[in-house]
Amino acid sequence: EVQLVESGGGLVQAGGSLRLSCAASGFTFDDYAIGWFRQAPGKEREGVSCISNNDGSTYYADSVKGRFTISSDNAKNTVYLQMNSLKPEDTGVYYCAATPGPATMIPGEYGYWGQGTQVTVSS
Repeated sequence: EVQLVESGGGLVQAGGSLRLSCAASGFTFDDYAIGWFRQAPGKEREGVSCISNNDGSTYYADSVKGRFTISSDNAKNTVYLQMNSLKPEDTGVYYCAATPGPATMIPGEYGYWGQGTQVTVSS
């Protein structure tokens, strides 16, 4: 059974940092891409960052470039999202997702999802 479990969310002041974790199980981690997505109230789910565990390629949304860093520990089957210089507009539920296809920022390309973790950035 595929499982993705996010952790690390919380409440932080603007300018602060959080590190999210996505622990994966039930599939061959090295063969999958993992994406981080977020959804704010009343808005569509949007891609934040993704990584190919096969070749290490990474991608970022323009809104987070230079502030967020995605990384993968293949030995632990875990993907991290280091979020620095957080802004109130980064607030939302953050989800990780897995796909056997290429890394992409399109939510519909991912078949496996975690339950999400809330990130709230206060001004």
